Amino acid sequence: MTTLAPASTNALRIGPHAVQPPVVLAPMAGITNAPFRTLCREFSGGKGLFVSEMITTRALVERNEKTMQLIHFDETETPRSIQLYGVDPVTVGKAVRMIVDEDLADHIDLNFGCPVPKVTRKGGGSALPYKRPLLRAILHEAVSNAGALPVTMKMRKGIDDDHITYLDAGRIAVEEGVTAIALHGRTAAQHYGGTADWDAIARLKEHVPEIPVLGNGDIWSADDAMRMVRETGCDGVVVGRGCLGRPWLFADLMAAFEGRTGESAQPTLREVADVMLRHATLLGEWIGDESRGVIDFRKHVAWYLKGFAVGSDMRKKLAITSSLDELGAQLSALDLEQSWPTGADGPRGRTSGNNRVVLPDGWLRDPYDCAGISADAELDTSGG
Repeated sequence: MTTLAPASTNALRIGPHAVQPPVVLAPMAGITNAPFRTLCREFSGGKGLFVSEMITTRALVERNEKTMQLIHFDETETPRSIQLYGVDPVTVGKAVRMIVDEDLADHIDLNFGCPVPKVTRKGGGSALPYKRPLLRAILHEAVSNAGALPVTMKMRKGIDDDHITYLDAGRIAVEEGVTAIALHGRTAAQHYGGTADWDAIARLKEHVPEIPVLGNGDIWSADDAMRMVRETGCDGVVVGRGCLGRPWLFADLMAAFEGRTGESAQPTLREVADVMLRHATLLGEWIGDESRGVIDFRKHVAWYLKGFAVGSDMRKKLAITSSLDELGAQLSALDLEQSWPTGADGPRGRTSGNNRVVLPDGWLRDPYDCAGISADAELDTSGG
């Protein structure tokens, strides 16, 4: 792999925190828990910023048991970065104040990018920026309650091509004191299909020169990240699906941003199997139950094995393991001398488009009418 120097070598500033190289792990529901963040951070050499999976503000304020586990950070994590989802300004403000008062995190990111129906049908995630006054109220409550903690936000281009919101949302963010913005170059209607619009990232960077803009979407390799920075002028990159089953991507990213050309982590299947077993072990330790940890790990199996010559029967066996011994035995039975497969660096995870965004009744009638958001819009569970 040949990499080029980034457009800028300046550290990304998130409030008092310098993120150098400017690489951020995207919050992903059910994925970016403490164990996965640990793996990614180890491969990065402790550099970068690693954000928790989405936490619902109502669940946090009410101290939901699952939510309190999700906000656990390893003692080596710094800065501790937590992403919040909420649609009620008062509840968001309470959640942010709780984080500050109880020293639960060092950085707060707000989710305005989630496209899944259970979020958008309540007016949350990528649906919310369409309601400009509501977006402003939430950002105001978050920033005003955050004290010295920096508040950032992640968003999409808009609901669909007819309802683009990112430029208005970016300006509102600047006016309300948001520290940085991450833009996924897709609309909610695109979901994860099609191609991310990197030109939108460049336009946002020009539109809000006061604060850093991070680019997100279709970063499958370190070369992609470098190309995004060069083409858009963004201040950093946010990496999501590209690291599924591939936490060593962060080693590649660090090398590329630091100008170490020719370095690329292309592990053998034996090395991949070792990471898989460690990932499952960390999950069991985090959950407090080995079997539940291995079961939770099952969803990662196909991502780790993408491109390797592993038969369907063996893949099925690996996907139903329920103990570390069983997982280790199944992995040992593979042809572990296989080298990294050609093409395994490409797209992974969800790639299909949705083409329809589920919204509250009448949501699109008036971007300035925020009436009718119900109390149950604040989901009582976390994870997005």
